[in-house]
Amino acid sequence: MNGRIHSLETFGTVDGPGIRFVLFMQGCALQCQYCHNPDTWDTTKGTSMSVEEVAAEIEPYLSYYNASGGGLTVSGGEPTLQAPFVAELFREVKRRWGMHTTLDTNGFCEAERAEELLDATDLVLLDIKHIDPNKHLALTGQKIDRTLKFARRLSESGKKMWIRLVYVPGIHNDERDLIAYGELLGTLNGIEKFEILPYHQMGVYKWEQLGKAYPLAGVPSPADEEIARAYRLIEQGRQAVKTI
Repeated sequence: MNGRIHSLETFGTVDGPGIRFVLFMQGCALQCQYCHNPDTWDTTKGTSMSVEEVAAEIEPYLSYYNASGGGLTVSGGEPTLQAPFVAELFREVKRRWGMHTTLDTNGFCEAERAEELLDATDLVLLDIKHIDPNKHLALTGQKIDRTLKFARRLSESGKKMWIRLVYVPGIHNDERDLIAYGELLGTLNGIEKFEILPYHQMGVYKWEQLGKAYPLAGVPSPADEEIARAYRLIEQGRQAVKTI
């Protein structure tokens, strides 16, 4: 079985615990306004690779992954679009090396179609783009329903999760939205970590290379104080649910 691969990174340090091999899959159903890899959207692009070929790329660096408590992270694009391939890859690296597996996903998939993949996944990095349905649609081009259903499926199964939010000034600053985001987190089991990732403009040049107009031109990165406020409000909402 082959998968369509966008790129790979052999020394990832932010996409799960320890040092990680990060495989970026090609194809995504969301078109986030802040996406720094819009070249991953097209499902027909990328390089075709087999599980064996990916494993051969991983093997030379195993000592680093093992010593640091790291492993393999599959990201995108959106890896659940190629769930059978990623599931096979995860099973193979576990069989060969007992490797820790992490799925970095936006959750925009039918949870039932990802069961085999989730069975082979140790940790899910779930990026919930926005809590407000209308703002989520405007930001990503897709409804939030599938992501929420996916999050609840993970919660019910006891799957370990890191929840992530890319914070964009003017899009994520509403107090009610941030509290509601925290309230959602308060209903989910298995969350080991919550991270706010400050918006940046490092991917603008890729939009230009693709001849696409960048939707967030002129939007600055958030100040530290703005991120701290977001953390406080989200935690406020999360604690409010826990005390009920």
